[in-house]
Amino acid sequence: MPISTAIFWPVIAQVALIHAIYFLMLRRRYGAVRAGTAKASDFWIPAIEPEPSATVARSLINQFELPVLFFLVCTLLYVTAGVSHAVVAIAWLFVLSRFAHAYIHVTSNRLRVRQRLFVAGFVLNFVLWIIFAVHIAGF
Repeated sequence: MPISTAIFWPVIAQVALIHAIYFLMLRRRYGAVRAGTAKASDFWIPAIEPEPSATVARSLINQFELPVLFFLVCTLLYVTAGVSHAVVAIAWLFVLSRFAHAYIHVTSNRLRVRQRLFVAGFVLNFVLWIIFAVHIAGF
């Protein structure tokens, strides 16, 4: 596999995470309705959603914030032939930070740990953007 297309494996992994969180949210919502702790109509207004599914819903929202910038920078690096082994490694580290962040979010939801994982992912994403900027500047 050429290194240029290797950038898409972390992208695919991030997309798989998003799908897994959707599945988990559906399971928790159906579980809440079956257990009688929620009615189907409760999900019309997320403010009254039961906590177990609300944390998953919030985690899902997180996957459409910082990861959107990740998807874009990976695509731009590919289009401009800026993919390298280092870029792919950083992309994988970003995705691993997102998996860990999502896991903490939907399990213990320990804010201090979640925050550190978010910051790690934020920094890794920023590094990818710096690499892209340096690449297109021709340095």
